[in-house]
Amino acid sequence: MGQNKTRHMFAGGNTSKGFFSYFNYILDLKDAKKFYILKGGPGTGKSTFMKYIGFEAIRKGYDVEYFHCSSDSHSLDGVLIPALKVTMVDGTAPHTIDPVYPGVVEEIVNLGEFWNTSALAGYKDKVFLGKKEIKFNFA
Repeated sequence: MGQNKTRHMFAGGNTSKGFFSYFNYILDLKDAKKFYILKGGPGTGKSTFMKYIGFEAIRKGYDVEYFHCSSDSHSLDGVLIPALKVTMVDGTAPHTIDPVYPGVVEEIVNLGEFWNTSALAGYKDKVFLGKKEIKFNFA
C-alpha cells in the first residue's frame, strides 16, 4: 500500500473585517455521506476527538485533510476523509454551523452532554470574564 497523504490548511481566518469562513466548502453536501457537526463549549474535546478520528483514518490507509483553527494552529476545526466522503467540523462560534439537511447528511454530536455542571458552577465568574475578553479581542 502506498503512502497516504495528509494536508493541513485553514478553512477560516480572522481578518481586519472580522472572521471569514470557508467551512461550507469543505465538502459539498450533495456528495457527502456524512457531515458531523460537533457542538460543545471550549475544552469539551472537539479538537482532540477530530485528531483521533484523523489518526485512525490514516492508520487504516486513508488520506486525511486537517483544517486548523485560525486562532490556535495546534487546535483543529475540521477533518475530512475524502475517500469516505465524511467530514467532521467544530460547529461553534466564530464559525457556527447548523444542519441544512439534518439526519439526511449532517448529524450533530453534542460533546456538551458530558459536562460536569456541578464542578463548572464554581467557575462562573471566570467563564463570563473569559468570554467577554474573547469577544473584545475578536471585535
